[in-house]
Amino acid sequence: MKKILMLGGSLYQTYAIKEAKRLGYYVITCDYLPTNPGHKYADEYYNVSTIDKEAVLKLAMELKVDGVVAYASDPAAPTAAYVCEKLGLPTSPYQSVEILSNKDKFRDFLQKNGFNCPKAMGFTTYEEALAHIDGFQMPVMVKPVDSSGSKGINKMTDKSQLKDFVEDALKYSRGKRFLIEEFIVKKGHQISGDAFSVDGKLVFHCLGNEFYDPNCDKDFAPLGECWPFQMEHKYIEDLEGQLQRIMKLLNMKSNAYNVEAIVGEDDKVYLLELGARSGGSLIPQVIEYATGINMVAWVVQAAAGDSIDLSVLNDNLELPIKGFWSNYMVHSNETGIFKSIEFEKKFEKKYLVDFVHDLHVGDEIHRFRDAQDCIGEFILKYENMDEMFDVISKIEKFVNVVVE
Repeated sequence: MKKILMLGGSLYQTYAIKEAKRLGYYVITCDYLPTNPGHKYADEYYNVSTIDKEAVLKLAMELKVDGVVAYASDPAAPTAAYVCEKLGLPTSPYQSVEILSNKDKFRDFLQKNGFNCPKAMGFTTYEEALAHIDGFQMPVMVKPVDSSGSKGINKMTDKSQLKDFVEDALKYSRGKRFLIEEFIVKKGHQISGDAFSVDGKLVFHCLGNEFYDPNCDKDFAPLGECWPFQMEHKYIEDLEGQLQRIMKLLNMKSNAYNVEAIVGEDDKVYLLELGARSGGSLIPQVIEYATGINMVAWVVQAAAGDSIDLSVLNDNLELPIKGFWSNYMVHSNETGIFKSIEFEKKFEKKYLVDFVHDLHVGDEIHRFRDAQDCIGEFILKYENMDEMFDVISKIEKFVNVVVE
C-alpha cells in the first residue's frame, strides 16, 4: 500500500484525505493544528508546519512516503514540490512551483516571456514603492506576493493610500514582499476555475464566471464562481494556448492548477493567477457535479505516480456542463457573535446541494472583506442561467446570517 503525505487537514482539505483513503492509499497528515477536522480521517497525524520545508522533508524521509499532496493550499504547494524533488518523488519542478506561487515572480515570468501582463513590480518596503509609484498609472492593485483569497489586497486610487495599503499587504505576506500592478478594467466576467496537466500537457479544464458583492468593502473580492462560462469561447481558446505554453516553459508535469484570468477592454486575455494546486472554495467539487470529472482523485494519483484514466475526455480539453452551478462564500454583513443562520424554505429545497462549514454558535465573525471572513461554503444548483444569476444577485433574500 502506497503512503501519501497530505500537507494540511483543514475543512476543505478533508475531501482529498477521504479521496486518498477511498482509492486505497495509506494517508498521513501534517500541519500545526491538531484540531483540524481532516486529521481524524487519516491513518496518522504529525504536528509539523506545512510551510517548514526542512521539517516536512525530514518527516517524509522518516516515513518513507510515496507521494506528497498540497491540496488547495498555496503556502504548502512549494513545500510539496521541494520535498518531492529532494526525494525523487513525482512532482513538477520546485523552482517552477515557486514562480507560480509568488505574484512578483509570476509577473516577472509573464513579462519576460511575452505574455499579456499589466505593468507590475515587487517591493519589500514602503520606501522602495514610494520611489517608483509615480511611474504607475492609477488605479493600481497592492497585493502580498504570497497570499490567496484576496487577503491583504487593496485597490489604490491615490498615492496617499500607499503606506496603509503596503502595511496591510505585508501583514498577510509570509515573505514580507508585496506587488504593485496597474489595474485592468475588465469586460464581462472574470474567468475562474481549475485545470490539469499530465506529463506537462494540458488535458482538462473547467472554467466559469467569478462573481462579487458590490456592497462588500472590497468589491473585487470574489464571493464565488458559477458555471457554465458565459463569454465568447474565443477567450477560452486563447487561455488554453497561454496555459499550455506556460506548462512547457516551466517544465510542469502532472499537476492541478487554479486559474484566474481577465479579459481587458483591449480584448486581450490576461492571466492573473495560476496556482500550482487545486482551487479552494469547493471548486473541484462543483466541477465533479457539473462534468463528472473527479479532479481530486487525479491529484492524489499524480502524487503517487499512478496512472490517471483520461478516457472519459475523448481527447477533449473541456466537457459540456450538465446544468447550472455555483459555489458561494457564506458570510455576514455585520461583525459580531454568530447566533444562527436562517434559510428561506424554497432555497434549501430547490437550490442548496451542500453547505460545508465548521461554524458554531458563539463564534466571532467579521463583516465580509475577503476569504478570511468566509464562514462556510454553499454548492448551489439552478434550473437555468437566468435563475442562477438572479439567485446569486439576491441571495440575501434567501439566507440570513444572524449575529449579536
